Amino acid sequence: MDFLYEISWSPYLVGILIGLLNLLGMIVSDKPLGASTSFLKLSGAIIGIFNKGKVASNEYYQKNKPSLDWGMMMVFGIIIGAFISSSLSGDFELLRIPNMWSSEISSSFTLRFIGAVVGGIFLGIGARWANGCTSGHGISGTSQLSILSWVAAGAFFVGGIATAFLIYGI
Repeated sequence: MDFLYEISWSPYLVGILIGLLNLLGMIVSDKPLGASTSFLKLSGAIIGIFNKGKVASNEYYQKNKPSLDWGMMMVFGIIIGAFISSSLSGDFELLRIPNMWSSEISSSFTLRFIGAVVGGIFLGIGARWANGCTSGHGISGTSQLSILSWVAAGAFFVGGIATAFLIYGI
């Protein structure tokens, strides 16, 4: 169990564990892994506190009821698990600006904040436009041999490689 204290884990071990989690999720809940729908359900639950009518009349929320479900618990588990993992490895620290961002882009907190917000908005729009996020398509969809998911996963890699070229000038 020494691997629990490592800063980075073997990608082979992590791949196997994610595959097993995907299989377990399909067996237990009959639903594939994915996170983007959970964020939308959480936003619907928050909006519903202030304006139930708006949520009730929303077409998306009529199909995807805003509720605390297994997907939302998985998202909370990812956050808690990341905290536990970084704490066990001794790598946990709170940073206003991550070191890589500061060295490669800018040390401006305002620019980092704007970049995070704009990036999050694009990520959310892209996940809804693609009808799923990287975990939904890249893990669950490809394991179900969905053509759309294979195309989406390929696009994730192309986008990531292009971004690395833009940032690092490789």
